[in-house]
Amino acid sequence: MSYSAPSQITQRQLAYFEGKHVLIAGELNDDFPLELDKHCASTSIFTTNYGYYKQFSENPKINCYFGTELIEESHADMVLLYWPKAKAEAEYLLTMLLAKLGKDTEIIVVGENRSGVKSVEKMFANFGPMNKLDSARRCSFYWGQCTEAAPNFNLQDWFKEYQVQFKEHTIEVRSLPGVFSHGEFDKGSELLLQTLPSLRGHVLDFGCGAGVLGSVMKTINPKIHLDMVDISALAIASSIETLKANGLEGNVFASDVYSDTKQNYQFIVSNPPFHAGLKTHYSSTEELLQKAPQNLTHSGQVIFVANSFLQYPPIVEKVFGHCNTLAKNNKFRIYSAQK
Repeated sequence: MSYSAPSQITQRQLAYFEGKHVLIAGELNDDFPLELDKHCASTSIFTTNYGYYKQFSENPKINCYFGTELIEESHADMVLLYWPKAKAEAEYLLTMLLAKLGKDTEIIVVGENRSGVKSVEKMFANFGPMNKLDSARRCSFYWGQCTEAAPNFNLQDWFKEYQVQFKEHTIEVRSLPGVFSHGEFDKGSELLLQTLPSLRGHVLDFGCGAGVLGSVMKTINPKIHLDMVDISALAIASSIETLKANGLEGNVFASDVYSDTKQNYQFIVSNPPFHAGLKTHYSSTEELLQKAPQNLTHSGQVIFVANSFLQYPPIVEKVFGHCNTLAKNNKFRIYSAQK
C-alpha cells in the first residue's frame, strides 16, 4: 500500500497510538486508517470530504462521520489531525473537535512543512503543550494535549460575510474556512458569469463552493431549477447560507461528481476545482466532462471556466466531438460543448 508522506511519517510513530481511541480528521486521502486500526483500541474518522466518507462509510470496523461538525457521540481520547491546506480550516477543526472531546484529549498533528503546519505550535498555545517529535519526507509530526477547557463551539461564529457585485446585482456571501472563494469574488467565476447565456430548465452548479455562482445564476434566471453540489461539507453549508441570505431557493447537497445528482440537466455550469491538498489534481473535472453527456438532456450544454494552462479541450472534444471557447483573457478561458 502506498501512503501519502504525512501517513508515512505517522507510520513511523505507531507506538503513540497503542491502546488509544483515535479520531482522524483533516486532509486525509489514503487508506492509512486501516493500518492504524491494527494498533489502536478503536479508530474513527471525521471528514468534511464526501468522497472520502463514501470510501469508508461501509467499513464495518471504522466509524466514519461526514459533516461540518462532529455531532455524534465519541469516546475518542486522541485526535490525529492531517493538516489541511488552509490554516483557517485547521483552526476550525481544532476548535470544533476539542470542544466536542474536551479536556485531556491528546492530539497528534501531521502535515507537509510547506503547508504551514509549524503554525500549530502557536495555534494550540491556549489549549496546552504542543511539541514537534519527528520530521521526515518534508513533513512534521507533533504531539500535544488539551490541558485547558476548550471554549464552546458555535458554527455560526465561523462564517465570514462579504458582498460581491455582478452588474447591478449585489450578492451577500456567507463562507466557512477552507471554502473556495472565501472572502473574495473569484475572477474566473466572474468571467464565466459574464459569458453565460440565458439559462432555463434544470441547471447544475458543480463545485458550488460558497454559492456565489449559483446565487448569481438564480438571481438573473429566477425560473431555473437549481442544483448546487460540492464534495465539501463546509462548501455545502456555505452555499445553503448564501442562498438564504439572498432569499433564493436551490437544492444544495453533497455529491462526489455525479454520485448523487439527477440526469436531466439542461445546463451544467462549473468553476471546477483542480487542486487537492497542495498538489495539482483535476481528475474530478475530467470525470465531470467525460460523463456530462449522460447527465444532460437532449441538446443540453456544459459551460465551465478553467485556467488557460489546463488542457481540457482535448477531453471535451473526445467526449462531445467539439469544444468551443466562448471567452478568454490572460488567465482564464470559458469552454462550452453541446450534446
